[in-house]
Amino acid sequence: MRWDNLVENSPMTGNSALFAADAVTTRTFDTPEFRGITFHEIRARSILNRVPGASRMPFEWTVNPYRGCSHACVYCFARKTHSYLDLDTGIGFDSQIVVKINAAELLQRELASRHWQGEHVAMGTNVDCYQRAEGRYRLMPGIISTLRDRANPFSILTKGTLILRDLELLRQAAEVTEVGVSVSVGFTDRELWRTVEPGTPSPGAASTSYTPSRRAGSAARS
Repeated sequence: MRWDNLVENSPMTGNSALFAADAVTTRTFDTPEFRGITFHEIRARSILNRVPGASRMPFEWTVNPYRGCSHACVYCFARKTHSYLDLDTGIGFDSQIVVKINAAELLQRELASRHWQGEHVAMGTNVDCYQRAEGRYRLMPGIISTLRDRANPFSILTKGTLILRDLELLRQAAEVTEVGVSVSVGFTDRELWRTVEPGTPSPGAASTSYTPSRRAGSAARS
């Protein structure tokens, strides 16, 4: 694995390495939900990512607290990003997860920058921020709280039921800013689900998060 070829381009910090290669801690956990998955904990140097100008996305900024995704969706466009680390874009993308353990701390600093104009921040656009790793690392509560405290608009796209854990924070944020919540249920056919999105919650479990997420606040939408 290589880390030295990852460079950020941020108006807050300029061009620099995303993190120091010697600051990576690798862990595995012998529990059923994490068996076969390796976590690479890093202290990133930036967390706000600017979307390329040529993109058709309706937002300019994203936050991705993880790299790689245990949802293992076979069609995921983000798989190729693992090749930048000399990691496999197949099973490696599903099982080698980079965790930006200081994501909330960085976001607090970058939102306070005089360069920041309070633009919309989108999450879940590259990999799912509520994948299984979030159950252990709990990065999203700090991220949502920071956005809430700055009254900064944001949106979340997820296939994960773990978003239910953070409904109260989402409600609080929706009282002070625009919050968008989108829950994706790709398949209702269980055979297709096992084949195409084997690491996601089952169709039945995923559908249970739709209505509560929708009620997270009057400004939230799903």
